[in-house]
Amino acid sequence: MQLEEVFLKDIIKRFKMYKELGDKTLAQLNDEDVVYQPNEQSNSIAIIVQHLHGNMLSRFTNFLTEDGEKPWRKRDGEFDKIILTKAAVVQLWNEGWACLMNALASLQPADLMKTIYIRTEPLLVYDALLRQLAHYPNHVGQIQYIGKMLKGAAWQPLSIPKGKSEDFNNRMATQPNT
Repeated sequence: MQLEEVFLKDIIKRFKMYKELGDKTLAQLNDEDVVYQPNEQSNSIAIIVQHLHGNMLSRFTNFLTEDGEKPWRKRDGEFDKIILTKAAVVQLWNEGWACLMNALASLQPADLMKTIYIRTEPLLVYDALLRQLAHYPNHVGQIQYIGKMLKGAAWQPLSIPKGKSEDFNNRMATQPNT
């Protein structure tokens, strides 16, 4: 397998991992949780998802052929307090990720060295993907942090539970490497 093929396979795997972390967080929350905002300067989960949705649709609609900052995107509006239900948040979440995943699935290894534009800034495709892989996990972490804060003891850990690292490492040591 060529490096470009490995890169595409691995970046898709990483994006899927971050979506799954968000899915598992959202599954633990209710309508009140997704709109919780500790202060006016902080974003609720709903606002973060609105922003991710807008960013993903803008960046990955016609990814190879149009500037990633679409004229129809209203970025500032993504941060307006719009009261949403959990169902509406999950819908936006899934729409954004579907747009991203569909664009990734359409890429060929040779596309990685093509030039695209975001806000008229030229970027090679692989660099634009790395840029988004740095951006989206930041927001997924914010979503997780808010969820964990709100749920307290009821929070279901998304990775190795506190105090269970040794058990996890022992289990991993007994599994064959794949």
